[in-house]
Amino acid sequence: MSIQGRLPACVIDNGTGYTKMGFAGNTEPQFILPSAIAIKESAKVGDKNQRRTTKGVEDLDFFIGDEAVEKPQYSTKWPIRHGIVEDWDLMERFWEQCIFKYLRAEPEDHYFLLTEPPLNTPENREYTAGKLN
Repeated sequence: MSIQGRLPACVIDNGTGYTKMGFAGNTEPQFILPSAIAIKESAKVGDKNQRRTTKGVEDLDFFIGDEAVEKPQYSTKWPIRHGIVEDWDLMERFWEQCIFKYLRAEPEDHYFLLTEPPLNTPENREYTAGKLN
């Protein structure tokens, strides 16, 4: 698909406290929500590597943003700390919900613009780019 045939770029500004997202060309973000994700207690057993291997329904049983903050029966996590992504598994889930549930965008039809902190490591930048390809 040519550049002219693409829809506006999706813009996602991931912050430690809040994530702002929308489309390029808009004067303000379409959504501003807490950068939180709520997962079931059983899904968080063990460390990140152990949680990453959990498959099935538990992988789909999570909430982001305001919904995450309002779920007392779930464990609320903040995958970004001091502007740096610390839990990539949760961050990927967060982005997936941002793109498909909130922006209702098909990745093949849009370019993406993600902000990053000034002191982001090159490794984090490469990892982010790899996840969005």
